[in-house]
Amino acid sequence: MNDFDVFQNVRAKVNAAESAEPSSEELRARFVQDSGAREWNEILASENVAGLEKFLRRDFPRQATLYDSTIHRRAFLKLLGAGLALAGLAACAPPQGEKILPYVEQPERILPGLPLYYTTAMTLGGFATGLLVRSDMGRPTKIEGNPNHPASLGATDIFGQAAILTLYDPDRSQTVLQNGNASTWDAFRAALTNALNAARTSGGAGLYILTPAVSSPTFAAQMDSVYAQFPDAQWHQYEPFNQDNARTGSQLAFREIVQTRYDLARADVILSLDSDFLNAGGGRLRYARDFAARRNVAAGQSDMSRLYAISSTPTLTSTQADNHIALRASLVAGFARAVAAALGVSGVTAPEFENIPANFIPALARDLQAHRGTSLVVVGDEQPPYVHALAHALNDTLGNVGTTVTYSDSVHVNPTDEFASLRALVDDMNAGRVGTLLILGGNPVFDAPVDFDFADALKRVPFSAHLALYADETSRACAWHLPQAHFLETWSDARAFDGTATIMQPLIAPLYNGVSTHEMLSLLTDAAPRASDAIVKAFWQTQAGSDFETRWREALSTGVVPNTTFAARPVSLNTAWIANAPAELPIESYEVIFRPDPTLYDGQFANNAWLQELPKPLSKITWDNIVAVSPATAQRLGFSTTISATGGEHGQVETTEVQVTYKGRTLRAPIWILPGHPNDMVTLYAGYGRTHAGNVGTGAGYNAYALRTANAPWMGAGLSLDDTFQRVSVATTQFHDNMEGRDLVRHATLQEFLQNPNFAQRPEPDISLYPPQNRESPQWGMTINLNSCIGCNACVLACQAENNISTVGKSEVLRAREMHWLRIDRYVEGEGENAQVLHEPVLCMHCEYAPCEVVCPVAATTHSPDGLNEMTYNRCVGTRYCSNNCPYKVRRFNFFQYADWETESLKSMRNPDVTVRSRGVMEKCTYCVQRIRRAKINAEIENRPVRDGEIVTACQAVCPTQAIVFGNVSDPQSRVSQLKADSLNYALLAELNTRPRTTYLAMVRNPNPEI
Repeated sequence: MNDFDVFQNVRAKVNAAESAEPSSEELRARFVQDSGAREWNEILASENVAGLEKFLRRDFPRQATLYDSTIHRRAFLKLLGAGLALAGLAACAPPQGEKILPYVEQPERILPGLPLYYTTAMTLGGFATGLLVRSDMGRPTKIEGNPNHPASLGATDIFGQAAILTLYDPDRSQTVLQNGNASTWDAFRAALTNALNAARTSGGAGLYILTPAVSSPTFAAQMDSVYAQFPDAQWHQYEPFNQDNARTGSQLAFREIVQTRYDLARADVILSLDSDFLNAGGGRLRYARDFAARRNVAAGQSDMSRLYAISSTPTLTSTQADNHIALRASLVAGFARAVAAALGVSGVTAPEFENIPANFIPALARDLQAHRGTSLVVVGDEQPPYVHALAHALNDTLGNVGTTVTYSDSVHVNPTDEFASLRALVDDMNAGRVGTLLILGGNPVFDAPVDFDFADALKRVPFSAHLALYADETSRACAWHLPQAHFLETWSDARAFDGTATIMQPLIAPLYNGVSTHEMLSLLTDAAPRASDAIVKAFWQTQAGSDFETRWREALSTGVVPNTTFAARPVSLNTAWIANAPAELPIESYEVIFRPDPTLYDGQFANNAWLQELPKPLSKITWDNIVAVSPATAQRLGFSTTISATGGEHGQVETTEVQVTYKGRTLRAPIWILPGHPNDMVTLYAGYGRTHAGNVGTGAGYNAYALRTANAPWMGAGLSLDDTFQRVSVATTQFHDNMEGRDLVRHATLQEFLQNPNFAQRPEPDISLYPPQNRESPQWGMTINLNSCIGCNACVLACQAENNISTVGKSEVLRAREMHWLRIDRYVEGEGENAQVLHEPVLCMHCEYAPCEVVCPVAATTHSPDGLNEMTYNRCVGTRYCSNNCPYKVRRFNFFQYADWETESLKSMRNPDVTVRSRGVMEKCTYCVQRIRRAKINAEIENRPVRDGEIVTACQAVCPTQAIVFGNVSDPQSRVSQLKADSLNYALLAELNTRPRTTYLAMVRNPNPEI
């Protein structure tokens, strides 16, 4: 009897055993008799049931569960059958009858193993960000920024990086649903045709379309066609975090809606009034780049911008401030009035402030006045229209219009008050005036103001359909759910914050039979359905004039449509509104402000595991949202957060669960103490609390939208916090925020730097028992400029996407087992509301004298000739000695099989140049060795050395502020060598004499000396 016959016999006996359930002794006897293999006889003769389970867990980790549990007899038999099959019989199975077919004619551009890159864009809040997407044999695998695009300049944010996971998400909608049951596109088209025929008889009355904010020129043209056929149809727009206040503010100031654009590269002094312009809004990447360019200093150079930040909750922008005031949200308007009065804006009276230093506002006003034409006032979207209008008046008074601030037509199509638009729609739904409602994207059942009760109003609509990536809360409330195509699967177009148009081209055919919004609108206006490419191309043919094909190819190649940037336009300031200042909210209770979650935004990314496990920039929390308060507020209320005594190493934090009551509604959530948060102020982060997000996002966190009302969608008073006397566990990657005097983040003021340019230098040991390192060219190294890093986390996700890094889930983060190769540490200096937050990216230092290498018993971690600290995965036996001996704590261990090897769609997502690690293997940053090797191969083919800047690591490529520089440290002319020679350069924990190849440029702040 051969091995295959043995296997078939054993499998038959296992199947029979599942019903007969004989004793374990009988099973052992049968298997010993049938096997005939010495090794299995020995195993079965010497091991009992528990021992055999232990063997399977050790040698076949994919069969092991994450946690020990009592194994049932049937599960044991299944494991035993799998163990026998895997032990040596699989190789004897007969060959499968599968066939593969090569290209009949190989496409010229496709070379196996070499990726191609295509330009496209993604939108957030209606604003486009230009992207450059890598494609491996037809599979999109990595997203970079498009260097030609004015909104990205080659960078991306966390949402752009994570979009690749959403594309391949197996939880995405894959079929048409009618009332929750599977249906077909043909059935939907037939039903829609009947509804449209009924609407035509009344000129389109009763036909309503609801979309998020739109900047697509093609979509605008299609809506014109809809109105031509259905004159009385209505189009409503809604985003939960929108630009309503900014639009209304421009109407107050200029009597028209305009788009405000900033030029931070020309700004010497910036006043941020509750604005997170470095991390939010359509121009965030461009603004971060321009801001960082003005923050770089060299020995003897003092041309550095200054940032004043007034914030109602800590943001990445407030952490970069040279002078920072934490202020309740309702007091920001009064602060702006005080500044305007100090600058002489007519009609403005200054209120009094008790908790602001007396000289702060006068010194700020003098600084702004001294930089007329090169100063800038920026306002956050959460502030009321009056503050936006006052900022326009301040910029006009300071002579900034035309230099640091310009105005143009609105980027959004048909800009409107979105809360008012949604309210009008809900009123019509309740009144029975809506016969057909098409919801093209968005999730209003989840994120609409709670007092609208959108789900209840939807029940009164005879025909409703929702186009979405997931069968979410809104889809389940509609009669029809339609799978939407991902932006990487379809053609479209969109405008950037400055009006520049981009053609969005697909990288892959729709994976799940989805359609685009353009194809949906085509069903309303065209005799036969049209594909998205034909729709988009037909529109741009009407715009291009002569030689369309050449212009079309150029637009696809560069990622921007030439000559589409909106020109700056003149505005005329109106001052009639100045006397109508909003009243301050009473301090009878706590004030609340609603903010989008730092990683999930408004909730649309809730099912993205990369974003769920990405630490929030300031709290370092994963898989949850929290209620943020200041240390003083928490102390007054008796709330606390502590490291759990058991269950994790700094990963599990126990905090007070509170009951939040606001406007008669309540929810329960964990409290979190956030340094730099204003007193008597509470921040609620929306985006969590999803009930139908998918397997990843459903049930995580609390739903802040349950307290958000239409009359106070941004801020309000009257909130109360009550202790539930329950403690809850929160998963965080960093609880401590004290450097304990170790000079981890070295920083100084500009004056201190000019007086002592070598402040970052410390005596370093230069005696070692290690042999001298090979210095033959090339030798790779990196610098990270802490003066440029804003802590946005884009590098963390770029590293994860590039290197196939797994997520582990909340339960494993609670045990401090997260797998990120790169982390951004957060430290706090000072106390109270105005504490200073410092960011420091930490990755493998690639030490020349690496402590990890000498303790590995199997030489799994070694040094390469070009200076890399390498991991040989198939040597690693998982002792974890290297991790224990690493002073930087940057090594990550696969305690379980974290990588998903089973889900087919996720296999296509992975970078083919990077090994997918298995259980029991240590891993860490490799300096993107796959990119190094590819560049060296190309250089050898062309018979030349690797050029400086030719190798760009994933973290370096994504960084919006260009804080990371990588290159050959043995070349004195390389940029990285020149930065390492700067007086600001220092090594982390240099006193340990590890001689890290990754070094830092110290941080320099530029506070006003008068304050």
